[in-house]
Amino acid sequence: MEAHGVGLRRVLVLAFCVAGIWSAYIYQGFLQETLSTKRFGADGKRFEHLSFLNLAQNVVCLIWSYIMIKLWSGGSNGGAPWWTYWSAGITNTIGPAMGIEALKYISYPAQVLAKSSKMIPVMLMGSFVYGIRYTFPEYLCTLLVAGGVSIFALLKTSSKTISKLAHPNAPLGYGLCFLNLAFDGFTNATQDSISARYPKTSAWDIMLGMNLWGTIYNMVYMFGWPQASGFEAIQFCKQHPEAAWDIFLYCLCGAVGQNFIFLTISRFGSLANTTITTTRKFVSIVVSSLLSGNPLSTKQWGCVVMVFSGLSYQIYLKWKKLQRLQKKRKPM
Repeated sequence: MEAHGVGLRRVLVLAFCVAGIWSAYIYQGFLQETLSTKRFGADGKRFEHLSFLNLAQNVVCLIWSYIMIKLWSGGSNGGAPWWTYWSAGITNTIGPAMGIEALKYISYPAQVLAKSSKMIPVMLMGSFVYGIRYTFPEYLCTLLVAGGVSIFALLKTSSKTISKLAHPNAPLGYGLCFLNLAFDGFTNATQDSISARYPKTSAWDIMLGMNLWGTIYNMVYMFGWPQASGFEAIQFCKQHPEAAWDIFLYCLCGAVGQNFIFLTISRFGSLANTTITTTRKFVSIVVSSLLSGNPLSTKQWGCVVMVFSGLSYQIYLKWKKLQRLQKKRKPM
């Protein structure tokens, strides 16, 4: 009876994590799309300074992580020093900025799909730089994802979707997304290296360090000279309070979403988190298509299914690998 109660609690906590991640990031995606396509106020101006979202996100997450450390960690706990994040902070500033800027040139569903193909640069780097050999199923996953994204990019986008973009340019938009993935790869590798060197580093420590450097770099970029774009972004928010409110909610969703991701990884592992975030991306595309007026053709939906079939198969392969490792550990 006790085991049944524990199992039920785990299911409820998992459902809570799924609801938290889905609601935070799906709504954040909706706000991101709104800020990149909507015309605000009577003058019908667009919010052109999308990089400002990264600075706002950094500031909110910096404050949030500092509060969490004070509440739950009791201050310093022997984690990595703040200065160790300077290099990861650079790529973590440039990469997301490129991903957000891509929304000026391609639709939100196209951006989500392109950014879902993170395994492609990882496998290319692994094969050609480090000589790693992958299995046939792993290559099949990559082929499905790469094929789906490529065909989606080549198919004609609806005129309604194109009319909402600030500067329609598919090659530039997809190029920015893949550069975003490349920078993310370096950021993730550097974070792993820091965690290995400083085992006592918590998720909140990483969040604090990354957002501290992100705030510094973005402040220099956005306000470092008299004609910098940050001043225009502030002026736009003063003239259009609705945009300022959307930016605040966008940042809050990111901070809350990080909470649920940390909770999921600590309770259920990274595989469960990958599964939840992958399905969230698929739902984000559906929501964008239905609510934001980004209609997809039957062929485009086929590409979406193709990409997420590859991602789902990859998750299944990881689960099988995890099961084999657990079986090997049992006799010991």
